[in-house]
This record gives sequence, structure tokens and C-alpha cells, in this order.
Amino acid sequence: MPTVEAIARRHYGRLLAWLAAGFRDLAAAEDALQDAFAAALWRWPTEGVPEHPDAWLLATAKRRIFDRLRQRKVSDAFAVDLRHTLTEAEDAVTWQFPDNRLKLMFVCAHPDIEASMHAPLMLQTVLGLDSRSIADAFVVSPSAMSQRLVRVKAKIAAATLAFEIPEREALPQRLDSVLQAIYAAYTSAWTTTPDSDTRGLAGEAAYLAQLCVDLSPGEPEALGLLALIRFSDARAVARFAADGAYVPMDEQDVTLWDRGLIAQAEATLDLASRNLTLGRYQLEAAIQSAHISARQRGVARSAVLPLYRALVSLHPSFGAWTGYAAALAQAGETRAAKQVLDDLGEDRMRLYQPWWAVMAEVATRLGDTASALRAYDMAEGLEDAATVKAWLRQRRNRLLQ
Repeated sequence: MPTVEAIARRHYGRLLAWLAAGFRDLAAAEDALQDAFAAALWRWPTEGVPEHPDAWLLATAKRRIFDRLRQRKVSDAFAVDLRHTLTEAEDAVTWQFPDNRLKLMFVCAHPDIEASMHAPLMLQTVLGLDSRSIADAFVVSPSAMSQRLVRVKAKIAAATLAFEIPEREALPQRLDSVLQAIYAAYTSAWTTTPDSDTRGLAGEAAYLAQLCVDLSPGEPEALGLLALIRFSDARAVARFAADGAYVPMDEQDVTLWDRGLIAQAEATLDLASRNLTLGRYQLEAAIQSAHISARQRGVARSAVLPLYRALVSLHPSFGAWTGYAAALAQAGETRAAKQVLDDLGEDRMRLYQPWWAVMAEVATRLGDTASALRAYDMAEGLEDAATVKAWLRQRRNRLLQ
């Protein structure tokens, strides 16, 4: 029997998008849906989970909104008009937005909302990630991310920003924020085990990435993100052994990789490259392609380095630089890898788990056991997935043998 938490992860975005589209009030929709889930936590343990939990939650949330309207002494005529609006919103299908969640994500990219908060707002409001997961994606503390989300929502409420569906010509200006949120959602889910409640989020992200391509045909970065997700999905089965143990890419059984999905990813990436406009997601997809070629066809590991250099030049994020350091180490340029990590700085990287994991490997290769042990301890402490924690602990313990 699915838990309320699992049902929330599965249905939250769709329900919120439907309510927000009908009422044109994101804050009211979010409050009502939270009340509905609270009611589910109270009633379902004794009454049982309904046959259609999403319908139950939607009906409960709608009642909460109408109750609040009555408390505010809204006229019966207006309430009837709202019900009519909701019915129309439920039945309507707009050609440019085949999914209400995607529509709401574009709404969250409103130009009056701070650009750096577009993706975090989408992740929490539409995709249902908690503050800690969002904080991990943006390498800040959970408390800092929570405060930022509270502030941006307060600003939205104070400014009474309208639930404004952007015109088609405005979509390109908002697309980057939407892609950023989809990328962060996929990455968050990708790090979990196959049986995790959050694993389904990877499928949701892949679906939304495909919708972005459908919505903006030929847009190179939308195609790049879809290619990146397909490359990653192609290796999903090989990431965990039969006993559930984590298997890093270099040790995966390539016969388990989905060759059909890899071919789709390559075709998607090729389509993106025809635009001759290079972007972050295209480069990350190309890096994935190069790693796969290195395993499948024996292509030199150093072949990925020019792609990483282009990525850190175009998008110098912590992840890009850390990935570049890992690639340098794998290509035998260990001291150069250590320099890249040192330049990022331990203080800035104290919450970034991949940096510590790569530092542990680099220190091991350099024979600095003490630094490697400390880095493994930090990486394990920052890791949430039990299988990856166990793998890191195993790597650490080898240094003591």
C-alpha cells in the first residue's frame, strides 16, 4: 500500500498545477493542497487509502478553497463562477502546454520573481522536492534555501502576482529556468536507489524534458537536456548490482546498458548540434557520450577533456569543475586534478559531496592517505543514499588494509 508521502510525490505537481490553473492563485492552491495532504495523514491510516487518492486529494483541496471563500464572505455568484472556471480548466487542453505542471513551471519563471529563485520555486511548488533536496542541488544549506523560498513566496503574495500564462513568444526567455529545474529534479532522483519513493521523479523529469522539446522544436538546449537524460537512463539498470550495491560507471557491465536508448540519445544530441549554438546541456550530454564510448569502444579517456574545458568556460559551476577534476584524474593527470580541486577551495565546497568524493580519489592516487581518509569521511557524511555511503566506506576501508 503506497504511503501518503509516496502519493504526494507522485501526484503533488499535477494537483497543484490543476488547482492553480483553475483559481489563478498559486499561494491559495498550495495552501489548500497542503491541507488536503494533512487530512490524508489523519484519515487514511484508519479509513484506508482511497481507490483514487488523487481524486480524493483534489476534492478535499477544492473544498478547502471554497470554505475559505465563504469565510471571506465571497458572494455565492462568484463561488459559482469559480466552480465554472474550474470545470473549464479541467476540460481545457491548450496546444502549447500539454501538461499543467509544465505550464505552472513557466508561470514560476515570472520576470518579477528573482531569476535565481525560479528553479527552486518550481522544484518545491510544482515537483514537490523538500528544502534539503533543493539545497543540495544548489549547494547551500537547507536553512538558507528554506529562508529564500519563504521570502520569495512572501514577495509573490505581497505583490499579488497574477497567475499569468506567458505568451508563446515569451517562452524562450523562461525556458532556461524550466530546464534548470528539470535537470535538478532528475539529478536528485538519479542518485537514489531504484526502489526509492523519489526514483519516480526521474521519469517525471524525463517526461517534462520531452515536453519541452515538443513545445520548442529545434531548441538546442532542450534537446541537449533530453539527450543527457537518455544517456543516463540507458545506464540505470547497471548502476546497482543484484544485491543492491552501488556500481560506479567504470565498473558497470556495459552489456546491461540500453543500446537502443543510447542510440536515441546520440540522435537527439546530433539534432541539437545542427543549430550551431553550444550550451551547457549539450556539452554535458556530449561528455556522457564520450564516457560511454570510452567504455564501449575503448576511446581514450583523455577525449573527454576538451569537452570539460568547454563546459567550465561556458558554465563554470561547482559540478562542472569537479567533473573536470575527476576526468583529469582518470586521464592520469592527477596533480592537475588536485590543483583544480584546490582552486575551488575547501571552504566553498564543504557542503558539496561530489567534491569530497573526487578529492578522496585524487588524494589516494597521490599517496596522501590521511587526506584521502578525511575526504572519504566527509563524502560519506554528506551522502544520503545508503548504497553509495556503503561504497564510499568500502573504498575508505581499503586504505587501511
